[in-house]
Formats: sequence, C-alpha cells, structure tokens
Amino acid sequence: MKYGITMFATDQTMAVHDLAREAEARGLHSLYIPEHTHIPTSRLTPAPIGDGELPEEYRRTVDPFVALSAAAALTTTIRLGTGICLVAQRDPFVTAKEIATLDQISGGRFEFGIGFGWNRDELEHHGIEFASRRDVVRERVLAMKELWARDEASFDGEHVSFSSSWSWPKPAQAGGPPVMLGGAPGPKMFAHIAEYCDGWLPIGGAGIRAALPDLHHACEAVGRDSSSMRVVPFGTLPDAGKLEYYESLGIDEVVLRVPGGGADSVLPVLDDFAEIVAAGW
Repeated sequence: MKYGITMFATDQTMAVHDLAREAEARGLHSLYIPEHTHIPTSRLTPAPIGDGELPEEYRRTVDPFVALSAAAALTTTIRLGTGICLVAQRDPFVTAKEIATLDQISGGRFEFGIGFGWNRDELEHHGIEFASRRDVVRERVLAMKELWARDEASFDGEHVSFSSSWSWPKPAQAGGPPVMLGGAPGPKMFAHIAEYCDGWLPIGGAGIRAALPDLHHACEAVGRDSSSMRVVPFGTLPDAGKLEYYESLGIDEVVLRVPGGGADSVLPVLDDFAEIVAAGW
C-alpha cells in the first residue's frame, strides 16, 4: 500500500514546499493540495461541511500550481497533485500550459485531481452557471487532453471551441498526467470518470465497496477496462482496520489527511504516518 497526504494549504500553514520535503523524507508517496480562487462574502452557498460557518482556511488557499512548482524543485520522488483543482473556474489554455510546465519541472510527477465545485457564488463570479459546471469541466478536460497529446490540437464543443493550434511544452507524462475526479459516488460521477478520467478520489473514503460495481459497469459501458481505473480514498484518517479493508478491495493507495497548521503541529502527524509506512499497513 502506498500512502499520500493532503493538507488544506494556506498562507498560514506550513509551506507546501517544506511539507513536500518532509513528506518525501518519511517515505510518503504523494502530496495533494486544494484550491479556491476566492470566497464571495455573500456566502449564499451553504458550507459543504455540515454547519453554517465556513472555516477561514477556505478563503486563504494558496495557488496550487505555484506552490507545487516550488515543491517539485525541492523534491525528487514524491508525486504532487491538486486535490482538487476547480477546472470550471479555469481557462483551459492557461491551465493546460501550467500543468504541462509543472509536469516537466517535476519529471512527470504531477497528478491532476479535479472536481466540479460546490460554491455557487464562486462559480458565478467566474461566469459559470452552477447547473452547467459538470459539462464545462468535461469539455475543458477533454480540450486540455487534446492540447497535451497533439502537435496541432483543435476542439469543437459547446463550452470550449478552438481551431487548430500549437501549444508547448507537452507534459513529461505521455498524453498528460493522470486525471482523478473527486466526489461522491453516483451514475453521473461514474459516467464522467469512465469517459475522460483515470481514477476516482472518494472524499473521506466511505462507501467504496458498494460503489465499485457501478464504477465498473460505467467503464464497461464505454469500452474501458475497469481494472485499470484507480480508486484512491482521499482525505481519510488512518487506522489498521480501515487500511486493511481498503487493501481487501484491491486499493493500493490511500491519501491521508493532515491538519492545517505550522510545522510544530504537522511534523508529529507526518512522523505517525511514517510509522504506518514502515509497518506496511
């Protein structure tokens, strides 16, 4: 089993490049960080965490591509990912180039964790209707894949359309980095994953056993080999029974949650995770 970590990285937490170095030194496999461009003060969208108060960290996230580029320059083995990138709020040309450049800098270590977005106000500030965000994400990812894979790329969709174009650099990983979609299980989620993703990030890691047959059926419906689809429980808290359960499902990577904070609070948690790596849970 491989173990990664995710932390809600902000301007008040341990710097991402330092976190990456410390995680790599402890044998951890990957590091993922989230993004929010901003949080509208209107707060019309309910918090996604079950209460009315949105934690301050949501309004203070660092830019993931800048932070992960710094981490890439100071590490050699740890994989570096977005967890998650809000693709609907991003220009596909700029994002494709940022990702390709980061993948080059890191020597092919980037993981593209994506999501549809939950904050209606934030999406609308970017000119995206909440109801159309899934379709926007789909087209933008498909368009970026074309830019990564082809010397002369074009795309003709409802939300993204461009004529034959050049775009370099290309990612170090042929065809682009793995695309991992985060979110709750369901027919729409699995249809998206089967069409244009390489795996699923079940947030929190609950309900996987019941959902796996539906994911496999979605892959088979579009002619994809479901055995190649990665499932990575994301942002979970470790215990031996839970990790053994994941392994029994054929899962070979888990991303563990690190509390946001400074080095004095984060490093002891990483030390605990290092013991899990050493013990081979």
